[in-house]
Amino acid sequence: MQKPSIPKGTRDFGPAQVARRQHIFNIIRRTFESFGFAPLETPTLENLSVLTGKYGDEGDQLLFKVLNSGDFAKDVTGADLEIGSKALLPKVAEKGLRYDLTVPFARYVAMNRGTLTFPFKRYQMQPVWRADRPQRGRYREFYQCDADVVGTDSLLCEAEIVLMMAQVLNGLGLDDFTIKINHRGVLRNIYQALGGEGRESDLFVAIDKLDKIGRDGVTKELLERGFTEATVETLFELLSVAGNYEEKLERLMAGFVTAGVEPDGPRPTAEEPTEVPVAYRGLTELATVRDLLAASGFKQFDRLEFDPTLARGLSYYTGCIFEVKINNVLMGSVSGGGRYDNLTGSFGLPGVSGVGFSFGVDRLYDCLEALDLFTATAETPTRCLITHFDAASGRAALPLLAQLRAAGIPSELYPDVSKLQKQFKYADAKGIPLVIVLGPEELAAGLAKIKIMASGVERVLPLAEVVTALTAE
Repeated sequence: MQKPSIPKGTRDFGPAQVARRQHIFNIIRRTFESFGFAPLETPTLENLSVLTGKYGDEGDQLLFKVLNSGDFAKDVTGADLEIGSKALLPKVAEKGLRYDLTVPFARYVAMNRGTLTFPFKRYQMQPVWRADRPQRGRYREFYQCDADVVGTDSLLCEAEIVLMMAQVLNGLGLDDFTIKINHRGVLRNIYQALGGEGRESDLFVAIDKLDKIGRDGVTKELLERGFTEATVETLFELLSVAGNYEEKLERLMAGFVTAGVEPDGPRPTAEEPTEVPVAYRGLTELATVRDLLAASGFKQFDRLEFDPTLARGLSYYTGCIFEVKINNVLMGSVSGGGRYDNLTGSFGLPGVSGVGFSFGVDRLYDCLEALDLFTATAETPTRCLITHFDAASGRAALPLLAQLRAAGIPSELYPDVSKLQKQFKYADAKGIPLVIVLGPEELAAGLAKIKIMASGVERVLPLAEVVTALTAE
């Protein structure tokens, strides 16, 4: 008999794990909805024509392709086999599993442009798939929770992304985090300061790997891609600016002026002009985002870092970009996103700017587990278990069970006639916080015994008062 298994990079989730994951989903969902985002779902499968060319060369390599149904190789010729995968792929696979939720969202917007009210704000909580090498915190199947708004250039959207990130993390009890922010315009200005040497996309991809392969690894990669040693040295001088948010903006500004980089000007917005002395769009918009956060009452500027080394590997970003790290857990980023000015253009709807971000639920889960931040209520939906001694008392408990559920108290009745000790063991194993003992003596007296499992404290109440008492707690 073959031993059952699941594909690498995928996982089963037991009841306790699902309950914990639902706890994360619920906090994210409440936050998104409080900012005016509406739910949306898109298909698991997308046409490869939708997915390819949106994530850069490396991203395209990580797409899961789905073989056509039936005889998928019927149109393949010997010449195709000689040419290789580029000739084979269009003939054997037309569809793929979605790589993220942003590109399918852009496709949805383009297809439904006539029925949407812009700016259009949506959130999406669904699984995505990437053919990556599985490791801790990196899976082939994982959930993303996206929030995006399209149809506006307003930097208020970027500020609200920071607010939502902080609100979710605070709600989960994660208090040691850093929200990193940068701008693709800053990276383009850095590229200009280097004299426009090499390919801009090669520079961005290499910088994005800085926290993974370090300075030496990035230097090696850039040299292999045609950048000179002098250029790489200048790059790290610009990337290593020190200070707080404002000081980094000023020092990088001075570096651009010294390097003779031509100001590219800010994108027209409805916000008040900032006091940045020279109009480099990226630096100007980063200053505006900070001003909007201050006006919104944001109190955690110590958690917000302007990081010029942040690149984000996806090629469709054009403006502000974000990433979130949990500092006291050895884990990659748990959230990221950014502004994309023309993603819908590839689907026939040009000129529609959008911005959004995503939480990786699986990494958030791993962080919460590592820090022991899951509460008992996050592990089981059941709040109350009714125990009984025989079939008669079990049947007599059914009206109380129905009343508890009607009052919004998740409850269950132990289904079998068993020793009381076994029923208590069941409640303890599931993490059920309250147990109601309902035996023949209690029923005859019209009473119920309630036990708090964590403390062992017991109290006796009239049956008619049980639901009111538990609802008030």
